[in-house]
Parts: sequence; C-alpha cells; structure tokens
Amino acid sequence: MNGPTRRQLTTAGLAAAAVARTPSPATAADAGGCSAVALHRFRLGRFTVTMLLDASPLIEGPWPIVGEDRPRTEMAALMRENRLPPDRFRPGFTPVLVETGRQRVLFDTGNGAVGFVPRPAGGRLRERLMQAGCMPDSIDVVVLTHCHTDHIGGLMDAGTRVFPNARIVVGAAEHAFWSTDAPLAAPPESNEHKSALVFRSHLLPLGGRTELIAAGAEIVPGVTALAAGGHTPGHLAFHVESEGRRLLIWGDCAHHEVASLARPDWHALFDMDKEEGAATRRRIYDMAASEDLVVAGYHTSFPSLGYVVRAGAAYRWIPVTYQLDL
Repeated sequence: MNGPTRRQLTTAGLAAAAVARTPSPATAADAGGCSAVALHRFRLGRFTVTMLLDASPLIEGPWPIVGEDRPRTEMAALMRENRLPPDRFRPGFTPVLVETGRQRVLFDTGNGAVGFVPRPAGGRLRERLMQAGCMPDSIDVVVLTHCHTDHIGGLMDAGTRVFPNARIVVGAAEHAFWSTDAPLAAPPESNEHKSALVFRSHLLPLGGRTELIAAGAEIVPGVTALAAGGHTPGHLAFHVESEGRRLLIWGDCAHHEVASLARPDWHALFDMDKEEGAATRRRIYDMAASEDLVVAGYHTSFPSLGYVVRAGAAYRWIPVTYQLDL
C-alpha cells in the first residue's frame, strides 16, 4: 500500500491543529467581538480577491429583517429546521477587495462611524485593508452596490476622504434617487432617512470623483454591473471574471443565507420595493445556481462566500470551505 501511514496521518493532524491555533492577523479581540477571522483571500484566475469583515454583530432576527410579511412563528420554525437559533443571528458586513494586477477595486465601504453597526463593533474596513497589506490611498476604484449607510459609511472619516485617490462608481438611478428630497421625508428613525443623511455627508461631497453607471457597464476589464433593483431603486450586483473563473458580488440580494434563499418571496424589511426585491432574488439566485457561480454575499456569515443550488421551488446556500483553495 502506498497511502499514508497512521503515524503520518497523526503527525499531519497535529500540524494542522497547530496551524488552526495560530492567531489570525485579525482576531475576535480586535474585531469588537465579531468573527475570530476577519480576512479571507483567494485567487480568481489572475485576480486576487479578499473578503474584509467590517462587522459581525449578534442581533435579533432574522425576522422581521427577512419575512416581515409572515408570522414570526414561521421564521422560528424555519430556523429550528436548520439548527439555528429562532431569534438571533450573526450577519456579516463584508466589503470585497479585487486586485486585478493593474487596479485595486473595492466593493462597498462598510459602516464607518455612522452605519448600521458603528464603531467599535463595526466600521473596521480601514483596519482590515491595512491588515491585508493594502493602504486606503492605494485603492483605485470604489464600487457601491447601493447607498445604505452600511455600504457608504466608510467613504469618509471625520470629514476626510478615506480613499483619496479612488474614483467612486455608483448606479445612476441609485444616485438620482438619493439626491432627491424624497428619502428625507421618511421617518427620522428609518433606514431610508438615515441613509439619505449619510449620502449627503459622505457621497455627495465626492461628486467630482463620482462616475454614474447603468447595468451592463464595465467598471474595469473583467468587472461588469448587473441590474438587481428592489432593495433600493438602483441596487446593482457585479460579475467578476478572470481566466474563466467567475464571482458574483450580489450586495444585499440576501440578508440571511438560509431564510432569504429558502423563502425568496418573503418580504425583506429593508427592501424599498418588496415585490421587485423578491423578483430580483429569484432571478439572481437562479442565475447563480444555473451558472455555478461562487457568490460574495455582503450579509451572509463570514467569509460571506458560497454557492447557490436549487432546493425544490426554492434555493439553498452552500458555504465555501476549501473549494477555492484548489
């Protein structure tokens, strides 16, 4: 027999255990109590992709964040079926850095000091970038999936641009909506009103460096925008491809990797157009499943990477473990 001996297996197992115990560059202690690992890097053809955990709080939910139009008991039953707590979950808030070899492209900027999870529990993107060996002033392009606070809050810090050399890419329809007074008319405690204020303080001052795009636009070679409206009026997803390897960055097309996919028609609390949001989920999930895409889901559990497969009339999330290391 030419296979490994028991002693070799034991030695390998001990070595692996030692590696597993080695502290990560970003640990729970410096992440405000969030996930023990806050960086995840892999190759996508010639591109290097790094998932950057901005926040991972334990909060109430997933109802009504997912399933606001359904009885709370239905969500509790779904969570128990999947061996998850019925009333607590730990979403990720995970920007994505794509290094093409020519440009560094950052997708979304996290909470900053003003988002859904402000500092110290959130707003850790600058730290994560530096831990990944990437200074904020080396970012060439910042791409925004949409303009909620937890995606644009990291653009500015105390009135100073965090990414001074980057052009800012955002959907034209998205930018047009938040530029109006309509979102300011929402209740002051609402996500819509708060996002409108942060849009004015964090994104509008960057107008000279802002590029407005529509679905189908190429951001840099290998990165293309996709329509994904409903969560916000101009929400975009992005297709990333290098040497035949493909990644779908879908922003907020899911707020929970079990509930959103198992019940894509259930309304999402933060979707501004509930029916369009549900239609977008079905379309995006079906594309991800049909084309066997690895997905970066901003609010899925860190490292916020997975695959989508069909499960009857709905879908199921398969988290990435070691597939992308091969």
